[in-house]
Amino acid sequence: MGMPKNTLRSYLITALAVGMLPLLAACGGSGDEDGKSGGSSAAGGGTKNVDGAAQLNIPEGVNAEAKKEYVRENAIAACMKKEGFTYTPHVAEGSSTDLNHDGDGEDYAAAKKYRQKYGFGTYAAAAYPDDPNVPFSNAGGKVGGKTLDPVDDDTKGLTPAQMKAYEAALYGPPAKNKGEEKDAGCTLEGNTAAYGAPLSAAEEKKKQNAKTEENRQNGLALNGDTQLVQLAQQYATCLKAQGIPVSTTQPTGMAYMVRIDLSNKLPEERSKWTKEQAMPLLTADIDIALKDLECGKKFRAAYFPKEKANPYWGDGA
Repeated sequence: MGMPKNTLRSYLITALAVGMLPLLAACGGSGDEDGKSGGSSAAGGGTKNVDGAAQLNIPEGVNAEAKKEYVRENAIAACMKKEGFTYTPHVAEGSSTDLNHDGDGEDYAAAKKYRQKYGFGTYAAAAYPDDPNVPFSNAGGKVGGKTLDPVDDDTKGLTPAQMKAYEAALYGPPAKNKGEEKDAGCTLEGNTAAYGAPLSAAEEKKKQNAKTEENRQNGLALNGDTQLVQLAQQYATCLKAQGIPVSTTQPTGMAYMVRIDLSNKLPEERSKWTKEQAMPLLTADIDIALKDLECGKKFRAAYFPKEKANPYWGDGA
């Protein structure tokens, strides 16, 4: 089976990226000689101090999933404080999916503005290395205009023994083998606070099987929708007339097809592209991206609202 929609979009972005900096939920820090850490300020979003632990203020209007990240980070910080360490909570300003300002063409006007300059985004970071609005650029330490590497001092100055104790508190004792790896320590406490207690293996399998079946049914509904089938055929015909290959006409695959097919053909050395090499490639990418956008305008306008009602991941059903 395929992958969740947000994972699919993340895959697209990663595959198309010239390079990507890791998102860090939390990093680095300071401590004193006996392993007890000093205070540290949390980056961005506003913080408060609760019983000596930095706590992020949860912004008004934040969606349910993002709110869980704040709950998770705050719970980890409180737990680490009880263990005698400082953990500065951080929540990324936006997920990796937000870095794709194109929105995969879901918002036609936004997509057109984006694609007119950046195409699918494949070559944009190499062509505009100093543009902070380009996904995967690193202008001024930012990716897509967002600061992703906040600086704190949670482990600065710790001895090797203290660092080992810090990691054990955060992650639990090291697993004896990969099969025994699981959330533990304050990470487990944070995940439990945000997402609930871990399920047993049997419960997890049952839950996943239910999600897989629901996804299959949603895919069948989308691919069997008469309007979407007709619009997908029109979309494909338009692409072919523009000389753009069509690898599927299933509605669940059409929205991302051109982008995915192009990403699968990218050379391995793409991370070494210079601005001079990227600019002519970007010009061609812009042309294809705009043709794809226009050909799929009616299809996407119908598909995405129906996909929201029948959430689906993968490239077929």
